Amino acid sequence: MPKTISSFELTLKSRSRHQTLTHWLYGELRSAILDGRLAPGARLPASRDFASQYQLSRGTVVSVMERLQAEGYVSSRVGFGTWVNRVEAPRPARQATTMPAYIRRVISTYKRPQPWVDLAFVEGIRPFRIGVPAINEFPSEVWGRIAADRGRNFRSWLKKESDRRGFRPLREAIAEYLRTSRGVRCTAEQIVIVSGIQQALDLLARLLLKKGDPIWMEDPGYFGARIAFDSAGARLIAVPVNDEGLSVSAGIKICPDAKGAYVTPAHQFPLGATMSLERRMALLGWASRAGAFVIEDDYDSEYRFEGPPVPALQSLDNHSSVIFIGSFSKTLFPALRVGYVVLPAPLVDSFLGLRYRTDFRNSSFDQAVLCDFIVDGHFARHLRRMRNLYAERLAALKEGARRHLL
Repeated sequence: MPKTISSFELTLKSRSRHQTLTHWLYGELRSAILDGRLAPGARLPASRDFASQYQLSRGTVVSVMERLQAEGYVSSRVGFGTWVNRVEAPRPARQATTMPAYIRRVISTYKRPQPWVDLAFVEGIRPFRIGVPAINEFPSEVWGRIAADRGRNFRSWLKKESDRRGFRPLREAIAEYLRTSRGVRCTAEQIVIVSGIQQALDLLARLLLKKGDPIWMEDPGYFGARIAFDSAGARLIAVPVNDEGLSVSAGIKICPDAKGAYVTPAHQFPLGATMSLERRMALLGWASRAGAFVIEDDYDSEYRFEGPPVPALQSLDNHSSVIFIGSFSKTLFPALRVGYVVLPAPLVDSFLGLRYRTDFRNSSFDQAVLCDFIVDGHFARHLRRMRNLYAERLAALKEGARRHLL
């Protein structure tokens, strides 16, 4: 059995007035072993250290250890110390338990979000699984080297920042990337770092919508957005999508006074259409006239394989109608919980005020590592490699479909 030294102090219950020290210590150690708080193989401190730690006499500790050893709970060898044996815990007597009222209340009133009904999350590699990049192609050695450098130089990211928008060098890097690659008009001051698209949608839904407020949703569209807006009590207005993207004319006909719209114009989810320029201008025109917002979810615009790069909808906006959101989990790896929101400047403080109620800031360490990954050029190189890889896989899929399905 492998032996491990526990570096944590074992919490013992207070001794009752009528218990002897020996009986109390024996009972506490025996319970800790049977409950699994002292795992098999855990090495106990030397008797002198144990006595000093709990302010007991060494004789009391030695007496208890000898009894535990005699009963098979621990083993001891001179020069090797004392460690916990593997002991089968006795089965507890069955007893009826009543659930607390607050748990019964939650269970009885909980309704599973409609988009999650019949939605199964299966582990492992699956064909056509959304949102999971080719992780085995990620330059993990480069990322690890950057993380190690930042870990050794912890003062560069550990200091507490007064700016709750996130690690400023990362926001500057994101702003430059968005201006260059997506045509987004923004500064680092307009960017707030969040944990991903879902947190961005949740915060925006609660900030921009009141209960019963209507919002246009692409039909079909992203289930995560439906969950966020439904949780905020908004009224979801399903607007049809075709090969030009969301039909603005249909949206105006169904609900002209909607408070906002959620769209994926670069690569409509899940149909894949790119919103036409005519539709983009119509959507911005409606938003300007109605005083409505437009949330542009730029979830995977980096991976476009036909035609020239498409500028962001936000780049055409002259009335501060568009809020642009994005994430690095689909371009790098899902475990990296770093996303961003590009807000109209007057909205930044209000967004931060709401966010501050539940989450002060994201991990500065992850942000610092990601910043170096972008600034040093690794992000751009990785995107180029992945575009080529995904283009090859798409071509193979099309060829296979042409050969076997047509």
